[in-house]
Amino acid sequence: MEDGRARNGFWLLAITAVLVLGAGIGLRDPWPSDEPRFALVAKQMVESGQWLLPHRGIELYADKPPLLMWLQGASYLLLRDWRVAFLLPSLLAALGTLACVYDLGRRLWTRQVGLCAAWLLLFALQFTFQGRKAQIDALLLFFITLANYGLLRHLLRGPDWRWWTLGWFAAGLGVITKGVGMLSLAMLLPALVAVTLGWLRPMLHVADARVWLGPLAFFAALALWLAPLLATVLGSADPAHAAYLHEILFRQTAGRYVRSWDHHNPPWYHLGVMLSLWLPAVLLLPWALPAWWRRLRRRDPRYLLLLGWWLLVVVFFSIPSGKRDVYILPALPMFCLALAPLLPGLLRKTGVRALVLLFTAALTLVLLVAGAGVLLGEGSERVQALLERRELSMAASRMIGGTVLMMGIWGSVALWRWGRRWPAQVLASLLALVWVLQGLVVNPLITDSSSGRGLMREVGRRLGPDVELGLVAWKEQNLLMADRPVANFGFLRPWPEQLRAGVAWQQEAPARRWLLVQDEAALDCIDRDRSQQVGSLSGRGWWLVPAAAVRGPCVADGEVPTAAD
Repeated sequence: MEDGRARNGFWLLAITAVLVLGAGIGLRDPWPSDEPRFALVAKQMVESGQWLLPHRGIELYADKPPLLMWLQGASYLLLRDWRVAFLLPSLLAALGTLACVYDLGRRLWTRQVGLCAAWLLLFALQFTFQGRKAQIDALLLFFITLANYGLLRHLLRGPDWRWWTLGWFAAGLGVITKGVGMLSLAMLLPALVAVTLGWLRPMLHVADARVWLGPLAFFAALALWLAPLLATVLGSADPAHAAYLHEILFRQTAGRYVRSWDHHNPPWYHLGVMLSLWLPAVLLLPWALPAWWRRLRRRDPRYLLLLGWWLLVVVFFSIPSGKRDVYILPALPMFCLALAPLLPGLLRKTGVRALVLLFTAALTLVLLVAGAGVLLGEGSERVQALLERRELSMAASRMIGGTVLMMGIWGSVALWRWGRRWPAQVLASLLALVWVLQGLVVNPLITDSSSGRGLMREVGRRLGPDVELGLVAWKEQNLLMADRPVANFGFLRPWPEQLRAGVAWQQEAPARRWLLVQDEAALDCIDRDRSQQVGSLSGRGWWLVPAAAVRGPCVADGEVPTAAD
């Protein structure tokens, strides 16, 4: 009976995870931020056959290593559908992360603990949100968690040299996903403390040759990308290739950490992230802290390694001035794993049950008010502003409002019927419904305005099939969603230079070439009366400019005209 119950519990978790994380896949296009950029790079890889040196338009793209884009491109070659392919790597990575957490909890404690850890992680807001996005962070999270899985199996349940080696290899894959992937190796620091304190048997003897299989596997993973890249760049006379190598190996890793140039936040920023985006799991923290302390006093190395690594990650990302909420996402699975053994007992406490019910009721109230506000306030200025910003029809607005109201009604019914007996299950059912309906109903209704497909469809309709298009001051969505081959004149290049290059390109065939120009980049040389305002994207206006609308040199304020102008 115990085996059957555990098996049923696992399959309930698996099916729920697929629904929550996968609902709506194939029903939307890439949205900012980051999704259109990675999808565009992957698409250009497939179309050009150049997989080693990724491009965004005509420029090399050096912000991130290419592993995610490789997987997106490979998914497209397999499925031939970009709407599925761009999200598939994140979906599989999120499911893989859940599998690692479940199995690690099962091996370190019991099957029930593994299930509790996976449920806590699945419904943590930050994890679910990132697992449904096509950004790098879900893939990075999987490789870091897999690396932790391998190291912990060796350190706590070993010796297991196969998993020790695989853990290091996964850390290497994490590095070629995003430079901070090597943070998983910081698990060795609390392990060293545990050994020093006598809480853990030494598993790492330098004299044992098998120890070095780990570092060898780590460098083997790095070599999958770095070896061909270095061979190509060092054998090339193109200075752009050398600049790409320096940018991606140094400026985007150590340079970004030591001298952050964006996302400046105070040292306590990640505390706020955990208290908000790690809901609802973080609600248990007031009761978990003294319970963890008692287990540490009992010299339990499992908690020392899990909690020690969590704190190391938070401290590491709190040091630089540049901070983003996703930076500490890799610590979330280990946090849930440390919390899971306490969960059954905590859910029997009156205070915990009351807090879970209060959180569920608050979420239900927000959904009810938001849904009713859209349905009943169709004539209000706030709703009208929302419709204009999202370019939604009134019918789509009513559909979204009705869907959100339905979520709130379900929360109300579930609270009334089952809230006192099963508060955690009621909260899980409400969160599952929210994510599933968002994917199946809400996302398809807003994808045209969010992805740029609606704007580029209108551009194609106005131009007709025989007109060539060039982009100036463009966003990745413009190029990704275009219905024809498009000329571009650089992405990072200053906008006035892009405009001048675009005008020169247009003058080569003025009768059949138009420019799509972002409003802020349209200089005085463009006659807006002869141009067409075609719509907005991400809060920016866009103009279709024919050759007849260009007058005089395109020079920005403060620029000195050159002979070329």
